[in-house]
Amino acid sequence: MTTTRKLRLGPLPRTETTKLTFACPASLKADLERYAALHAQIYGEAVDAVTLIPHMLEAFMARDRGFRRNRSNTHTRSLTDRQDSE
Repeated sequence: MTTTRKLRLGPLPRTETTKLTFACPASLKADLERYAALHAQIYGEAVDAVTLIPHMLEAFMARDRGFRRNRSNTHTRSLTDRQDSE
């Protein structure tokens, strides 16, 4: 019996990209490659680790309460600053 499991990341949306380069430990690269293989197996679309990384980071940041709170405060402050300068 085969059970279809879903990954937290889900299917990947199509987005506009900007190139960013970073270094990571070999063990993380291996884990990313394993995740990419599992993602491809579950969702039926070949994907490499490099393609997954931005989506993983975006999902991580979207779930980070401290970051969301700070982002909301910064956005509100910037709107207020713009209104004061007009």
